[in-house]
Amino acid sequence: MHIGNDRSSNHQKTLVIVGPTGSGKTDVAINIALKLGGEIISADSRAIYRGMDIGTAKPTMEEMKGVRHFGIDLVDPGERFTAVDFKEYCRSAMIDIKTRGKLPIIAGGTGLYVDAVIYDYQFSDIVKKTCSDRVEMSSDFIVIGVQWERDELRARLTKRLNKIFAQNIVQETKQLVQEYGWGSQAMKSNIYPIVWRMMNNDITVGEAKRLSVLEDWHLAKRQLTWLKRNKKIIWLRLDEIEDYVYYLYR
Repeated sequence: MHIGNDRSSNHQKTLVIVGPTGSGKTDVAINIALKLGGEIISADSRAIYRGMDIGTAKPTMEEMKGVRHFGIDLVDPGERFTAVDFKEYCRSAMIDIKTRGKLPIIAGGTGLYVDAVIYDYQFSDIVKKTCSDRVEMSSDFIVIGVQWERDELRARLTKRLNKIFAQNIVQETKQLVQEYGWGSQAMKSNIYPIVWRMMNNDITVGEAKRLSVLEDWHLAKRQLTWLKRNKKIIWLRLDEIEDYVYYLYR
């Protein structure tokens, strides 16, 4: 792939790593941050909610490996947080990170969050944005997408869901229901309704796992449909990304 002869300007650019849920964005972003002195801004509309840790597969403190993360645990389930809010938050975090001489790395699969920043969306009263709103992606960003074959991604999602069910997802679900009920979209659009059905013996553990994988698979396909509209994304397999980024920023 042609990447140009002059890489000197890349050091001023924010790195963006996108991809569907379960594709490994967070892990590779952390490895890059450790190598290049970066800090991560999560662009995940599920990770913003406090208390939703296991069910949204947030990175643990151990998995973060000491890398500072922004964009996690910003609001309680039920609190309003829009793409407008994320754009403002992300821009502020980017300035903070750069001011301290670090590399901002935006990592996530929520396409509207990412596009709000890289296309500098000017929101009015209407928050919903589509590909027709895109004019030109800012040259201040390098955007890399994590690429998987469908069967590979499906297998990764299954493995991740098995890990989630092996953790204390039942207690987390019970706690969230007690504190927030089912009134918010945050509670309805995650794994928790499926786990709740399992807890109430409406479905078996096996059925809950199957439905959860299916839910994540549908989410992944929606995310890919959105991301594929951006022809400026450089799609690479997970094991290619680190070497590519190190070359760009060295």
